[in-house]
Amino acid sequence: MSDKPPPAIVGGGMQPEALPAPVRAFLDPSFYPHPVGRVEMVQTHISYVFLAGDYAYKVKKAVDFGFLDYSTLGRRRYYCRQELLLNRRFCADVYLDVVAVRERDGRLSLGGRGRPVEYAVRMRRVPEERMFHRLLERGEAAAPTVEAIAGRLARAHADSPTGPHIARYGTWAIAYAWRENFLQWREFIGETIAPEQDSLLRGYVSWFLRRRRGLLRRRAAEGRVRDCHGDLRSESIAVWPDGGVCIMDCIEFSRRLRYTDVAGDVAFLAMDLEFRGRPDLADAFVRRYVEASGDEGLAHVLDFYRCYRAAVRGKVEGFLLRQPEVPAEQKREAEARARRYFDLACRYAARDWPALVITCGLAGSGKSSLARALGLATVSSDVVRKELAGLAPEQEASAPWQKGLYAPSMTERTYREMLSRARAILREGRTAVLDATFLRRRHRERARRLAQEEGVRFLCVELRASDDLVRQRLSGREAAGAGPSDADWQVYLRQKEVFEPPEELPAGERLSLDASLPAHELAAAVRQRLGAGG
Repeated sequence: MSDKPPPAIVGGGMQPEALPAPVRAFLDPSFYPHPVGRVEMVQTHISYVFLAGDYAYKVKKAVDFGFLDYSTLGRRRYYCRQELLLNRRFCADVYLDVVAVRERDGRLSLGGRGRPVEYAVRMRRVPEERMFHRLLERGEAAAPTVEAIAGRLARAHADSPTGPHIARYGTWAIAYAWRENFLQWREFIGETIAPEQDSLLRGYVSWFLRRRRGLLRRRAAEGRVRDCHGDLRSESIAVWPDGGVCIMDCIEFSRRLRYTDVAGDVAFLAMDLEFRGRPDLADAFVRRYVEASGDEGLAHVLDFYRCYRAAVRGKVEGFLLRQPEVPAEQKREAEARARRYFDLACRYAARDWPALVITCGLAGSGKSSLARALGLATVSSDVVRKELAGLAPEQEASAPWQKGLYAPSMTERTYREMLSRARAILREGRTAVLDATFLRRRHRERARRLAQEEGVRFLCVELRASDDLVRQRLSGREAAGAGPSDADWQVYLRQKEVFEPPEELPAGERLSLDASLPAHELAAAVRQRLGAGG
């Protein structure tokens, strides 16, 4: 058997016969006007890349995804030229020229004479071992590596064009891009993205664009919307042995996707690092970028853009599932990656999107302990009730059932004040916890209506406890003589008589928990339901 290398290696097990003839020609080493031992082809959802000798040739696929249209030869020629021009901003010595595949007398040639039938961007080949994603895979990337990338990116952003014609993309373009995403991945719901994930992302984006649009506009006015890279992943970055950085593969096909807040570029690479299991490097990268750029407001929009970038990657991986030339194994891998990206997008959304959480349960069920364990902004009915009466929280004010401080009119005042305080918390972009019994359906409905008005998530956490557990807890509370609650065993029994279970709420807004569990376990279950991790 000969030890001569094969003339071409086609990535992903793809059959060369599936390629259009002008593209298939790149697999032949003799097609090139320079020495080539063998050719290796890799592909994305929008391009083929041929690694041939000292050069790489990038050919655009004849596809139309709406946000990207390479469907005609004229469009592919135009975008090849745009790719060359735009990427030279980041890495001039790698991007060389645009070459044509020409046909004459039934023969194809790279350059020369004849009718152009395809175009390619010719680049100087970057050693694979110097690509950032390979450094990550080998465990050779450390904080100094990402800090160098952050510094290079900050300088590139500072030198990138901005102005009113670019800044205007800062708000409407990202809103349009999200609407486009929701339409384009609709066919993948139930395949790569779960219905509840789609709902979560829709709700989060609606809330952010409603409540934080002013923040996006301020950043645009401050010059933070620029002609950016638009696709900053680890596969697009080379790191030289001397610490130099080359950034490649910026978006050339859409000004709308490239004219963006600089946070979009920062978020993409930070998300990519987290996707690869390196949140430590993501944090180091963001910190250094903020230091180098002076962009102290970046943190307020970073999760929004991280969510966007992860969702886009999930969508893009899904596109591979519909391309007939992509082998089955590669499609299975793409489907798994798409699910991981959508999971990550939802984690970012849940972390940034506030929620209104209400406790629901009888006296002694552990509502206040749960609220403390959550560590979130909490409004306690016991505290509010006594404040309205001019009493200190610890001051005893027990009274017969529905008398004195616990008369129905005072209870209504207490719930109204709690909702008012919760609204203020939510408008600060924080999750609010309402610590009360919420025995009555009407009180839960008012809280749910508040969440809807503010565009935030709503969750009712019902704590179920046995009589024995409640009696034990109330006895212990009475013996300790501390805390703002005045409820005793008799109050518990009366509450039990009038309690209206929260069965009116949809399953996605209701969480029933065993009150005998430790408070930290209950809090972990609530966090998991909210999507913020356990």
